[in-house]
Amino acid sequence: MSQAERLAQQSAAGNSGFLTRSAAWLAALKGWRQAAAALVFGLLTAAALPPLHLVPLLIPAFTGLLWLLDGVRRRQNAFFLGWYFGMGFFIAGLYWVGIAMTVDLARFGWFMPVSVIGLSAGLSLFVGAAVWLVWESGLKGGSRVLLLAAAWLLAEFGRSVLLTGFPWNLLGSVWAFHPLPLQAAALFGIWGLTTLTVLAAAAPAALTGSNATAKKAGRRFVICVWVLLLLAGGGGALRLAIAPPVGADVQEDVRLRLVQPSIPQHEKWQGQFQEEHFQRHVELSLSPASEAVTHIIWPETAIPWYLNRETQLTEALASLVPEGGALIVGAPAFEADAADGPHIYNSIYVLDADGSTALRYDKYHLVPFGEFLPFREFLGAIGFEKVTEGSLDFSRGQGAVTASVPGLPPTSPLVCYEVIFSGKVTAAEDGRPEWLLNLTNDAWFGRSSGPYQHFASARLRAIEEGLPLVRAANNGISAVIDPYGRALVQLEQDEIAVVDSPLPLALAATPYAKLGRLWMPLLLLLLAGSAFLLRKTSVSSG
Repeated sequence: MSQAERLAQQSAAGNSGFLTRSAAWLAALKGWRQAAAALVFGLLTAAALPPLHLVPLLIPAFTGLLWLLDGVRRRQNAFFLGWYFGMGFFIAGLYWVGIAMTVDLARFGWFMPVSVIGLSAGLSLFVGAAVWLVWESGLKGGSRVLLLAAAWLLAEFGRSVLLTGFPWNLLGSVWAFHPLPLQAAALFGIWGLTTLTVLAAAAPAALTGSNATAKKAGRRFVICVWVLLLLAGGGGALRLAIAPPVGADVQEDVRLRLVQPSIPQHEKWQGQFQEEHFQRHVELSLSPASEAVTHIIWPETAIPWYLNRETQLTEALASLVPEGGALIVGAPAFEADAADGPHIYNSIYVLDADGSTALRYDKYHLVPFGEFLPFREFLGAIGFEKVTEGSLDFSRGQGAVTASVPGLPPTSPLVCYEVIFSGKVTAAEDGRPEWLLNLTNDAWFGRSSGPYQHFASARLRAIEEGLPLVRAANNGISAVIDPYGRALVQLEQDEIAVVDSPLPLALAATPYAKLGRLWMPLLLLLLAGSAFLLRKTSVSSG
């Protein structure tokens, strides 16, 4: 007798509890009703992401997913059950991708549904594979929950690395409403947070065993998992309690000025507005300060011209550079002399008081369809274009570096969504940096969830690495974050302003900074081993 039949039998007997009746009802769903339920559970999961953070909804979402799986008879149905769950999660979590198409509605309006639904459909393949793996195992009870956590973790890692990677909205980011629950990321990164989250959300599915022994084992499992989550939270509270007060440990004689001009994306590259936008940056940079500013930081592509070819402009910018400090700006670069033809780059420039370029960092992780057109020979031939200005694809830089900036300790520069790649924001071979620098432009996505999700990822990188993070965003959220994920200063979305702040000191390398993505196989082994040890309980509850 299958698990679904046992649940239905118990429910029909009239002596079952609410959980058993709910599990039996979900397991009995078939066809479009089953698919619709999976889609709804995926939507509930997305509601736990920034900025809503409705974390309790994860419990009915993941528990319900496993109860739906009880009614699946064929492996292809198990895959599609997970795929529908993923579609709900990604469409609701990534709807803002379509907003970027409204910047040039005449050219890209048709691509709005394709961009959201197509991206979601592709990413949902990973979720479908994870759910299929759980079904294929035949495990029940706590073992099945452990395997789901392992499979979900593997799916998140897979989409983080394949086809250039898209590690957006990893499930552990649901805790980014406050630094306290994020502190565990210093130990095992976003991957450990995701593991705890799936385990805690799906654990109640183990409460509907077919006999008293299985139900008792399920209760013990839920208690153990939720106690583990509470211990992680308690550890975070303790870590923050013994940490120095916000802003107490800072670099001496450093005063950063973050410039947030909030340039609308539909105006950004139009020639008639460019001089006006440039002047806005300048005026904000020169606004009065309560303390002497040492470094001025502009956001990604703040300058719309190829700065490496604008000698007069760099000389003019030198007048803004504080004595002994630097001006850090985002601007494109153009290289015409390469053997394989011209190249353009999305770059960060550090200009000193002489107008010289002390550093140029070229973005490595490029956005597909945004900064380059994948499979250009095929897609270009049928009319696809990249969304950013110009017909030439951006080229990749060399990747993460530890760079020197006049008057500041070594930094790791990151452009836009490079900050979302956990374990890949520093270059170990160059020596450990003492802070992270992130220039971005989220104006593409309007007043949506996207900028808040991006900011949550940036905050997580600071905690993971034990490094302060300085984030200058065109339309927000600009902030200086300390190594505990706490904001010293912050500008809200679409605010036109500057904010001045000291630079926090770095911590010693965290366990995650030392091990990085090696935590992935360790966590997978731990989950798989625990599922194996609990397999007898799984059989007795099946």
